Amino acid sequence: MHTPPQLTAREAANLIHDGDVVTVSSSSGLGCPDAVLAGIGQRFAETATPRELTTVHPIAAGDMWGIRGVDHLARTGLLKRIIAGSYPSGPSSSEPPLIWQMIDDNAVEAYNLPSGVLYQLHRAAAAKQPGVLSAVGLDTFVDPRHGAGRMNAITPEHGVRVQEHDGCEYLFYDAIVPDVAIIRATTADEFGNLTFEEEASPLGALDLAYAAHNTGGLVIAQVKRVAEGGSLSPRDVRVPGILVDALVVAPDQLQTTQTFYDPALSGQLRRPLSDLAKVEFTLEKIMARRAASELRAGETANLGFGVSALVPHILVEEGQPNAVSWVIEQGPVGGIPLLDFVFGVSQNPDAIMQSSDQFTLLQGGGFHHALLSFLEIDRFGNVNVHSLPKRRHVTAGIGGFADITSSAPAIVFVGSFTAGRRDVGVRDGALDIRTDGPHTKFVHDVDSPTFSGPRALANGQKVLFVTERAVVELRPEGLTVVELAPGVDLQRDVLNRSEFPLLVDQDLRTMPDWMFRPEAGGLQLAVQAAHPRLVGLR
Repeated sequence: MHTPPQLTAREAANLIHDGDVVTVSSSSGLGCPDAVLAGIGQRFAETATPRELTTVHPIAAGDMWGIRGVDHLARTGLLKRIIAGSYPSGPSSSEPPLIWQMIDDNAVEAYNLPSGVLYQLHRAAAAKQPGVLSAVGLDTFVDPRHGAGRMNAITPEHGVRVQEHDGCEYLFYDAIVPDVAIIRATTADEFGNLTFEEEASPLGALDLAYAAHNTGGLVIAQVKRVAEGGSLSPRDVRVPGILVDALVVAPDQLQTTQTFYDPALSGQLRRPLSDLAKVEFTLEKIMARRAASELRAGETANLGFGVSALVPHILVEEGQPNAVSWVIEQGPVGGIPLLDFVFGVSQNPDAIMQSSDQFTLLQGGGFHHALLSFLEIDRFGNVNVHSLPKRRHVTAGIGGFADITSSAPAIVFVGSFTAGRRDVGVRDGALDIRTDGPHTKFVHDVDSPTFSGPRALANGQKVLFVTERAVVELRPEGLTVVELAPGVDLQRDVLNRSEFPLLVDQDLRTMPDWMFRPEAGGLQLAVQAAHPRLVGLR
């Protein structure tokens, strides 16, 4: 029977060779094999090896709240190249993570590619396929005509090219073949079988393990504990021991950011929703209420990080916690997604899928709405969510954004109309703009496109921009103001604050006044229509 050795993190680091391609399963603090990454960093500090590694991260490894992740590897000489869907992110007031400093200093080649595509590239490598043909990323900064996902001047254009098939354009992404996969689970038995009972998601551990194993590489699994061989239920094993080459036991591994273990995140306990903190009455809450009103009871909807993540909590306050089934890219289905830098997990999920499988749903548009954030919007309806010059660590990068928006039937982008120091509040049920922000988010051209407005129009997608003062719709004739907040002057507060001309709907409406009052109770959701084949059934 196959029995992988149990090593210390430092001993496992000795298995890494110079020039290796190392792929890491993680989502910020969630599921991060931090002990193994620390062991590699320790070995380099002691021996100046391994050198010239390429690391691959479908979702970021580490956070800015105590789990260093990729920062253990962010050293000149150790890291040659990094390919990631996202990067550790946090407040602008905090010092940037070391990996961001290396990127900004042109000390490492760096790519930012869609998270879902990166998972699929592992599946392609495992099946010995040349790569992935996908519409994800077309006309964005991932498209080689707009930069190929390169993050600095020293990064060569490589791995993404435009191809045509049956008269339609696609991007072809070259498969990535890993020499080593570093994954994480809760329990291993002596035969290397892995279970994830205390993990909030298995993420892409299985796909990363297949990719390394099938191409002659090595799989290192960090776990919390080791059980007797054969004692784990085979139905609970998510990664079979035949794929695992070495085990590293880290009994103190955190479940996710600043959380040692919460059974409500891994589906082992259903916690009362009354435990959730109430959302304070702020401009963000107003925007989340307006975004929530776009939904229908019975829908499946996706959420992104930022203001839009408040929407499930709005539904809880409105007495409709189960009206919408939430799907987030890390794998949870249902439940209530948590906020801030614990985002990526859900309290009381109905199911926890592999992240790689969740992206199959998302890329295929198998849901009704996507609620996402934005940094900038331009005259064409293009959106920038990944590029903030001089403060790049504030945003994580493209992540699953391009995967989600490529086929989402309807997208609601949520964010403030202006940025910078401002004094905007609510008085007597109306918006009160005392001092506006100095920077508009409606710009002539975005710094870098993460989403293509023209492509969305061509695909027939419905796109809405919800701000604290107005709701703007993307139409073939241009961006059109369709709703105005009470208390807002259309010309002064909206049209004059855009760098490009906004159109105004001839039936301009006022945003519902209940949204501008502290009390809950005004949200009424229409019901999602049944599948056409089920109409008439009782």
